[in-house]
Amino acid sequence: MSDASELVEIGGIQVQVNRKAIKNIHLSVLPPNGRVRLSVPMGSSEQAIRLAVITKLAWIKKQQADFTAQPRQSSREMVSGESHYLWGTRYRLNIVNTAGKHQIIIKGNDKLELAVSENTSTDNKLKLLNGLYREQVQDEISKLLPYWQKKLAVDSAYVGIRKMKTKWGSCNIEARRLWINLELAKKPPECIEFILVHELVHLIERHHNERFKSIMDKNLPDWRERRNLLNSLPLAYEDWSY
Repeated sequence: MSDASELVEIGGIQVQVNRKAIKNIHLSVLPPNGRVRLSVPMGSSEQAIRLAVITKLAWIKKQQADFTAQPRQSSREMVSGESHYLWGTRYRLNIVNTAGKHQIIIKGNDKLELAVSENTSTDNKLKLLNGLYREQVQDEISKLLPYWQKKLAVDSAYVGIRKMKTKWGSCNIEARRLWINLELAKKPPECIEFILVHELVHLIERHHNERFKSIMDKNLPDWRERRNLLNSLPLAYEDWSY
């Protein structure tokens, strides 16, 4: 049976209900505007769906209020003087015209120098910036992964990097494959370590239960502070529409 999706109103809130071949109900409030998504097993009754939302109404409204209050970066134009973030530090962009190879270089502690030809499009400038972010994230993962796999006594089959709209990281437990959000390059380095450890712990414990929290507490005692730091930072400037 194929997945089915519908939009329903429960308790005054619009909820996207996805019926899937899963065993448990999963409720999510998604950025940037607090859209509510409920994934349920195929045979779930309307009563079970309604109950799953109603019992979490206070939590849903708090999450939505947090998203509403959260600052957002302005749209990027990729011009000189514009601010961009790398590992939580603000850098000023400086555009330099060149007839040679297009490249972006970190200059000192506060400048990004982007060397491009005069008519380079904004999209192509962004591709160069994202390329820098990807290199930075890959370098950070390369440093962190061996240490944390040894400490947690786990082995991931693959750790990839990609832009994700609703998650900072994800873990396919069966394939032992992790994905890390490219956007973490903009956040303080303790945030990417928190996400990497969080996803690796899922290879030990699938659910966010007391065992999961206990493992996090033992190995990364300040994980809650890191999580709160990440959640308090500005959302990316991209339009996270669906």
